[in-house]
Amino acid sequence: MKTAHDLVLAARAGITELTPSQAQAWQVSCAALLIDVREPDEFAAGHVPGAVNVPRGMLEFRIADLQPDGNAPVLVYCKTSGRAALSCQSLASLGYTQLRSVAGGFDQWLAEGLPVEQATLPSFE
Repeated sequence: MKTAHDLVLAARAGITELTPSQAQAWQVSCAALLIDVREPDEFAAGHVPGAVNVPRGMLEFRIADLQPDGNAPVLVYCKTSGRAALSCQSLASLGYTQLRSVAGGFDQWLAEGLPVEQATLPSFE
């Protein structure tokens, strides 16, 4: 029987992963849609500037609204890169061709000291 780790390793074998610095440069150079597939509470605690939060379980249902062009560049990340690898594999099966994943995910992004945004909460004053 396979484990979740086995599925992630298989997904990684079929996708392109970029270091956080490479991912940042690629995203800017081609104006890629940046998708954070973590859960909303993870996203609210901090995320890559410009990212759209689409939890892993909702990705296939929302991607066509976010990016209807299957040839447009899409950059995906999660906490450590497992969910992002599975997400890229799923997007590829839907016909998306310009996919990249952030190796090491948001944890590695933070470790490299790259920019991070916090969610802004509404003011009740």
